[in-house]
Amino acid sequence: MDLFIDTVESGAIAQSVEVVERKGLGHPDTLCDAIAERVSWRLCQHYMQQFGTLLHHNVDKVLLCGGASQAAFGGGVMSAPIEIFLGGRATESWQGAKLPIHEIATAACSEVLRECVPALDVERDVRIVSRLRAGSTDLTRLFARGGQMPLANDTSCGVGFAPWTQLERIVREVERTLNAPETKRVHPALGSDVKVMGLRREDRLRLVIACAMIGRHVPELAAYVEATQVVRELAMRVARDITTSPLEVHVNVADDLAKGDVFLTVVGTSAEAGDDGEVGRGNRCNGLITPHRPMTMEAAAGKNPVSHVGKLYNVTASRIAQDLALDLPGVGAEVSLVSRIGAPIDAPELAYVRLAGARAADRTRIRDIVQAQLEQLPALRDAFLAGLVGVF
Repeated sequence: MDLFIDTVESGAIAQSVEVVERKGLGHPDTLCDAIAERVSWRLCQHYMQQFGTLLHHNVDKVLLCGGASQAAFGGGVMSAPIEIFLGGRATESWQGAKLPIHEIATAACSEVLRECVPALDVERDVRIVSRLRAGSTDLTRLFARGGQMPLANDTSCGVGFAPWTQLERIVREVERTLNAPETKRVHPALGSDVKVMGLRREDRLRLVIACAMIGRHVPELAAYVEATQVVRELAMRVARDITTSPLEVHVNVADDLAKGDVFLTVVGTSAEAGDDGEVGRGNRCNGLITPHRPMTMEAAAGKNPVSHVGKLYNVTASRIAQDLALDLPGVGAEVSLVSRIGAPIDAPELAYVRLAGARAADRTRIRDIVQAQLEQLPALRDAFLAGLVGVF
């Protein structure tokens, strides 16, 4: 492993401006990520049940084409279906058996939609098209050549950082709170299409939140205004558990209450009315979009959890950064792992560690931390199979 270490004296959080975003469960891009990941998970389950081994697949291409709806206070109707196209590669025959990959993928897609947009009638208002195909011969054989330590499926880069800033924690927890089951039980008007944008200038924080409202739970404009106030109060409560900094929270800022132009939907997602989605356009592997931090454009969702470093290295880089931050209190850690296709996944072409706020670097200790996480890659696969690791 080629390990390169940089150290700088200034802290990683010294920037005077910070921007953090998270797209919630019902956002079209997040729906695509969730569908891709569920399809991969269901394929893995089927492969293990039928053959006792995982077979090659990368189902990281999902496109959502928004439908059409007529939202109204007290109700509304869907007037054109949402269309979802499932693409990617999957092993469709093995040891002479034909595998139902399209049925598995379609069922997985329906599962996600029912969970993330429970007000949506999937059978009536969604059209799912599976276009999965067999993988290329070279990549399929490369996958099969891997032994106890699989061979990298791609030349790619994974990144991670730690610790998180207050704003990063706030943005994540606000979305999670707004989409929590207990929140929906008490406030059914709140849809699952939530987007939280957090901004910091010096020590002043601002949250700009978009939250779709479900028309059948909002009988009139006054009830809509009340629902937006609920969103604001919940967000403020979450943020105040994390920070004492000056804070503003704004909700559905595009509304024109005088004209009745508001973020009202039939089922709680903008996907119902022309907003499209695609895998990889939303949250990064850590669940955030952080343009002032190191990021990769890799779409992790749907990639196989055995050998695709586009998934594995992003999670592992984050875990390395977290371990470094714990081992070196007060230090900010940024980690990049670069793979080489065909090489064992525990032997990256380059491991780059940047430590901010460190006066000196214990190279041996850092190498040990990096190596320990790389050795855990097979266990990370098992964690994915158990549904214990998220990538969006």
